[in-house]
Amino acid sequence: MDIPQEYKKKEAYVHALFSRIAHRYDLLNTVLSFNRDKYWRRFAVAQCGLKPGGYGLDVCCGTGMFALEQAKVVGLQGRVVGVDFCEEMLAKGRENIARTPYKNVIELVWGNAMALPFPDNTFDCATIGFALRNVPDIAQTIREMMRVVRPGGKVVSLELAKPRMPGFREVYYFYFNRLVPLIGRLGVGTSGPYSYLPNSLRVFPHQDEIRDLFTAVGLKDAHYFELTGGIVAVHVGTKP
Repeated sequence: MDIPQEYKKKEAYVHALFSRIAHRYDLLNTVLSFNRDKYWRRFAVAQCGLKPGGYGLDVCCGTGMFALEQAKVVGLQGRVVGVDFCEEMLAKGRENIARTPYKNVIELVWGNAMALPFPDNTFDCATIGFALRNVPDIAQTIREMMRVVRPGGKVVSLELAKPRMPGFREVYYFYFNRLVPLIGRLGVGTSGPYSYLPNSLRVFPHQDEIRDLFTAVGLKDAHYFELTGGIVAVHVGTKP
């Protein structure tokens, strides 16, 4: 995928994009997904094996929506940490969480998905939502998530996928490639972030390849679920 010349690395480009859209990120996710994003997050968290009183991690936590879904499971006696490298997204996340009963359960911290600032074997699970497309090294990110999860814990990714169904696939790609950038531009006043979205999916590995990456880094029983006609996939692996 082409990166504008003013950015030396993909990481810097992604940081700039998400800094610009943090204030509208949640609204546009809901609009562009036809409100399915909430169901997708609930489904993904249900695969984490979290229990009341548990300890969860959300990587590339953005505005905290995935961390909030974890908090609903672990409850007021549990703990959830979200980590992100974009200060503007973290600020919006803290604002979101402050309005919920889980403000003392969730902690959002600055950090990089490629080198998570946590000891080995710390969390009961680690999730990442709509962010594997954005990291410089997918395998390294999965490896880091596995490192900080306890043995027997789950690594779970919720990500855009590539639908297979003839007919539906063509309609979806027309919407995703043509209409999403237009709606995004109307929502945030600039075309870059939501033109990046279809471009990032175009070069992202198929869900079968992501499953194989889960296995390659050492996760056991790697598998995935396709949701909403296969436009998203939830990958799950277990740390040995």
